[in-house]
Amino acid sequence: MGIKYELAQDILERLYDIAKKIGMEHVKFSGVYAVRSRGSTSVGTIARCHALSRIWQKCLDIKAVYIIEIISEKFDRMSREEQDKTLIHELMHIPKSFGGGFIHHNIVNHHNVEKLYRIYVNSGSGNLGLERLEAEDKKRIANRDNIDKTEKRKRFDLGLFRFG
Repeated sequence: MGIKYELAQDILERLYDIAKKIGMEHVKFSGVYAVRSRGSTSVGTIARCHALSRIWQKCLDIKAVYIIEIISEKFDRMSREEQDKTLIHELMHIPKSFGGGFIHHNIVNHHNVEKLYRIYVNSGSGNLGLERLEAEDKKRIANRDNIDKTEKRKRFDLGLFRFG
């Protein structure tokens, strides 16, 4: 049957809330997508962070894009705390340069995720959500959502993911 992908606005909102509360200002949400996948047979994988490498950016003449994929069968059964820690883990893979690179597990590890989770929990309650995006982020996201289908296909139909 294969893996099915769908955009996950709820996860994107949570990622934004977490990133703002733990001080990940380098994450440009105009270039971040959240995807929920169903049908994966991977063992032990709850979520993945996909980066569009510089060679893809160069050839397609686009900026960096990061996709955080949540494997629904595993992620959705977890407690809210474990889900938040998983989202923090995936955000930690995004480097400060936001250039298509990837931070590996020597830095993205349980100890560092726990430290950031404590910061997140102590940052106060309430979901910042996408409704409180800064004007610049809101404008970028609006522009991203309004690009024509040809550009969208050029940017996102890379033979890796097909949405729809």
